[in-house]
Amino acid sequence: MTTPRRPLSEAERIDWLRLARTDAVGPITFHMLVAQCGSARAAIEALPELSRRGGRRSGLQPPPVAAAERELEALARIGGRLVARCEPDYPLPLALIEDAPPVLSLRGRADLAAHPMVGIVGARNASLNGRRFARDMGQQLGAAGLTVVSGFARGIDTAAHEGSLAAGTLAVMAGGLNVIYPPENAGLYDRIAESGLLVAECAPGTQPTARHFPRRNRLISGLSLGIVVIEAALRSGSLITARLAAEQGRQVLAVPGSPLDPRAQGCNRLIRGGATLVESAEHVIEALAPQMSRPLLREPPAAAPQPTFSGPVAGPQEAEAARAQVLERLSPTPTAVDELLRDCQLSPPVVLTVLLELELAGRIERQPGNRISLL
Repeated sequence: MTTPRRPLSEAERIDWLRLARTDAVGPITFHMLVAQCGSARAAIEALPELSRRGGRRSGLQPPPVAAAERELEALARIGGRLVARCEPDYPLPLALIEDAPPVLSLRGRADLAAHPMVGIVGARNASLNGRRFARDMGQQLGAAGLTVVSGFARGIDTAAHEGSLAAGTLAVMAGGLNVIYPPENAGLYDRIAESGLLVAECAPGTQPTARHFPRRNRLISGLSLGIVVIEAALRSGSLITARLAAEQGRQVLAVPGSPLDPRAQGCNRLIRGGATLVESAEHVIEALAPQMSRPLLREPPAAAPQPTFSGPVAGPQEAEAARAQVLERLSPTPTAVDELLRDCQLSPPVVLTVLLELELAGRIERQPGNRISLL
């Protein structure tokens, strides 16, 4: 299903922001609520009753209008702005992923997100050679017309941004748009704000914590046609980004390294698992050529996809009758929603409404790959 890409009115922007900042409302839940209720305003009005039906004692309430207005004002003070997933300035590749953020904070050149994008990620404790390689590759890919995307972290990320500054680079921040982390990248932050693009999912002032980095990583991969991994240990955030890229249908590319260097083990494993081996910017461009020639990039469509299920919310009696059956099949181990639908033998609107209520009540958690787990 698709809906037109259109600018929001200021009142609608406030509604989208309030719903997006509501506790227990993640990206998928946000889009399901809007699809089912018809608008963010209607979803806000439905929240208290839906969450009470899921078992929450006091109905779920969004932040007040004043809080949303303060956030927009804080963004404006630093030269940023908020764009919603349905708006033309929202990066189209990111809008196409299932758990695209409902709203994004942008500062800088939004036009860079309309170019073909490639992600470069890797070790924070990168070697001198690794950093030089990332810097050179960033420069060459930028000169070839690609926007280099990375996560503003130490090591490979910083080098990739530095190399692609002249062409315009895109930095995805783990915290708020105005929170510079690591602090030694303050100068780089100012240069990207001037000639590149800074993107954040979190509200201004949010300090990055451990849980923010995987969420940031899905944005890096979601924005990109492919992800290039340069130096990564076996247990690293870069491999998480590579996994997310594969799940999103993006190409995974890796630079090989010495088997004696722990920082190369993750890349070498990716290559053994089917990732494309690349040793130069030319290899990356060659590997991504089919994606860069797609009509999607030349002529963005006028619509962005919405969640697969967009039927009406099931009534209280239907949901009540099905709730025990759904809960019985859930556990702390993630379960695929499709599998749950088959096993319950209930209509999709009923099961998905029950899941929506339980999530709003804080009783289940949504996992990547359309899976859910009991809390």
